[in-house]
Amino acid sequence: MRFKKGDVLLCVSGTWSHFEDHAISGAQQGRNGNGAMRSGKTGQEIADALAGMIITGKMPPGERLDELSLASQFSVSRTPVREALRHLKAMRLVEHQPNRTAVVASIATAYLNAMIESLAEMEAICARFSAERMTAEERHILERLHRQSALLVHNGSDQEYALANAEFHARLYRGAHNDHISEIAMQTRRRLIPFRNQQIRHKSRLAHSYRDHGVILHAILRGDGAAAGQAAHDHITSNGDGGDATT
Repeated sequence: MRFKKGDVLLCVSGTWSHFEDHAISGAQQGRNGNGAMRSGKTGQEIADALAGMIITGKMPPGERLDELSLASQFSVSRTPVREALRHLKAMRLVEHQPNRTAVVASIATAYLNAMIESLAEMEAICARFSAERMTAEERHILERLHRQSALLVHNGSDQEYALANAEFHARLYRGAHNDHISEIAMQTRRRLIPFRNQQIRHKSRLAHSYRDHGVILHAILRGDGAAAGQAAHDHITSNGDGGDATT
């Protein structure tokens, strides 16, 4: 998938196992039912909540992030707020102006497209290696995970599907049995999570993602590395993952 000038483009990174769920529901986590901020206990939790509000547009580019105000809103001291801002800066969601004021940042279209292009190549390599190197048990687990995801797609359970999706790709990376390539793929994927997770809320995107996963899985099960790699690459560059938020 390619993005055009003028799109709202943001990227992020986070804890692999759990951040995707936080990112997809960040807006809900960031505010309670009456619209007020919910408190966070750690810098990472605050970062996750703020990331959700940034990627949903509730906090637009250029908005000032005042430490004291955030500390009050989250009912914490300034220490976890500072930690959260450091996380967000590393994610490229926040930048500091010359006077050191933290503001919501945006990212260039070309850079986001470059990340998607890189992820597509890394996913293709991991899928190809997985088709060649996965153990019988690893293949069985991947197949079972895919089957279980069908009900989530049917029910439109976007948050639960995001978790299952993250697990599918994590197992795809581990199945490559190349720690270096897997690490690069995970790092790139993390930084793309928010944009993809905003797309996954559309039920049609869940179905698209699930179908793509099926093509990748069946190629792996029959040991066809070339087909698995191509399917994984297409998954990222089509609306199935680069634009479905569920890579």
